[in-house]
Amino acid sequence: MLNSLDLPGRTEDTRVVAAMSGGVDSSVVAGLLKRQGYDVIGVTLQLYDHGEAIHRKGACCAGQDIQDARRVAETLGIPHYVLDYEQRFREAVIDPFAASYIAGETPIPCVACNQTVKFHDLLDTARELGAGALATGHYVRTSLVNGRRAMFRPVDLERDQSYFLFATTPEQLDFLRFPLGGLTKPETRELARELDLEIADKQDNQDICFVPTGRYSDLINRLKPGAAEKGEIVHVDGRVLGHHEGIINYTIGQRRGIGIAAGEPLYVIHLDADRSRVVVGPRDALMTHRVHLREVNWLGDVSLDDLPEDGLEIYAKVRSTRPPRPAHLLRDGDDVVVELDGGEHGIAPGQACVFYDNDGDTARVFGGGWIDRTERARDAERALAALNETPAATAHG
Repeated sequence: MLNSLDLPGRTEDTRVVAAMSGGVDSSVVAGLLKRQGYDVIGVTLQLYDHGEAIHRKGACCAGQDIQDARRVAETLGIPHYVLDYEQRFREAVIDPFAASYIAGETPIPCVACNQTVKFHDLLDTARELGAGALATGHYVRTSLVNGRRAMFRPVDLERDQSYFLFATTPEQLDFLRFPLGGLTKPETRELARELDLEIADKQDNQDICFVPTGRYSDLINRLKPGAAEKGEIVHVDGRVLGHHEGIINYTIGQRRGIGIAAGEPLYVIHLDADRSRVVVGPRDALMTHRVHLREVNWLGDVSLDDLPEDGLEIYAKVRSTRPPRPAHLLRDGDDVVVELDGGEHGIAPGQACVFYDNDGDTARVFGGGWIDRTERARDAERALAALNETPAATAHG
């Protein structure tokens, strides 16, 4: 006999660790499980900057949020532990984030945090505490398919967090539970009120937790002094239009704040870290048709090695804020490649490409991978190739 979490045994005999960030979602998860009769232990990770973050609004896993999680646990009457993961978070998330930006990529640290600190280290801690599952406040759904847990988009597509969970392995998925997947955000807040939680109306976190100001370049300059090497701003047709103070100040698809005056709208279409170049051009040059992926995590039933020769029809999501779009997943030698039907603008290396079987709220997540490189329209590819053969001017000091 299975309980409501698809675990054997009675609820009162089943221990569950609730990952409590101090926000509404994770607090409601702990409250729901406690109300259902489970043996709940709340665990909060102290990830960074706990002294300076106490008074920051919108921070996560530090300062005020830790205090909020502690008060929620007291209200619910569950044990609560705060684990110091600052060093691990720095090594697994912050340092790779900075290195990726310096390399001209656009990283997604929330995926790396889930992949390493939360769904690896914290999951191991939950097992050590004798838990049968680790429950989080993410908005996704899971259910048993052919004896293994599969991941699906949530009921509330505006809160869909499957993009950030693509790297969850099948083994991790078997141990994880996401009680909010069938709820909308307003329903979650109402449950917080029913549970008498003071944080029922607490604002959601918006920025990357360790960069609450949103200025990534400030963080990178602090962590990697001298990383912001000066260089040229070059048009895709080869013209040098100006100079910049470091490619870490730019992202693919950026239009405003490029720092040059031109008679046409220009966008950042490529960041050349080796030559310290920011390449700009018209919006058409941003159109991407194929992406090559690295570190692919596969959650489908059929092996990636057994994909049809003409590819597997999927829906692909290349940004967290964009809906899944029709695409083909295929193998190109050793590479895993996604062909985007109709193309997409502004895709950057370092972002994620996540696979689904459809674009609705019943969509199953087939996994995903990190974008290693992109292929654009033929003319844009030729122009970029020509630029790569041209040496950059000496950077100005």
